[in-house]
Order: sequence, then structure tokens, then C-alpha cells
Amino acid sequence: MPPDLTELRRLLTADREHTRELITSLTENVSTIVEASRLTATDDEHDPEGSTIAFERSQTSALLAAATAHLADVDLALERLTSDTYGRCEHCGAPISPERLLVRPAARTCITCAS
Repeated sequence: MPPDLTELRRLLTADREHTRELITSLTENVSTIVEASRLTATDDEHDPEGSTIAFERSQTSALLAAATAHLADVDLALERLTSDTYGRCEHCGAPISPERLLVRPAARTCITCAS
């Protein structure tokens, strides 16, 4: 049974909103980390008390990049819903299984091509 496109659109729209909020939060975190590093004169790179500011900035930047890429995938999936190309693998053109789309509505490939 094919997935309900209305439900998939709802899932994608909710995912888009959540991801936009995450991007906003991560962007603020990066700004806070950068500002904190400017305001302190400590030798953070040699602090035995935990992670360094450089590590935190790097980790947060990586999360921000992943969230931004995911948002692009969600936006593409929403465009594909409108153009009736949603649910087809970008690599082989085969249908993406309904189960995969329900779990990963922004999926761009079938399970075989994703492997």
C-alpha cells in the first residue's frame, strides 16, 4: 500500500520546522562559543577540565552543517511532492519503499542504492 502523500507532506513540514529551529539554535551556539573565546584569556587548549572551546566550536559547526544539509533534503522532498517525482530513487529510478518513506520522508534513494 503506497504511503499517504498528505501524511508524508505533514511529516516533511514538521521536520522542516524542527530543523529550522535546530539551525537557529546551533547558529546561536556557534556565536556564543566564538564570543566566549574572545572574552577569555585562558589557555583553553591545555585545560585538563574538559573539552576545549575549539572542540565545542568544531562539534557545533559539524552539527550545523548536517542540519543545513538535512534542511536542503527536506526542501527537495517537498519540491518533489509538488512535481510528482517524490518517492523515486534519484540513482536508479525505482520506487522507494513506503516503509522507508514513512521512516525517512526526505529519503532520496531506495534502500539498495543507499547501501
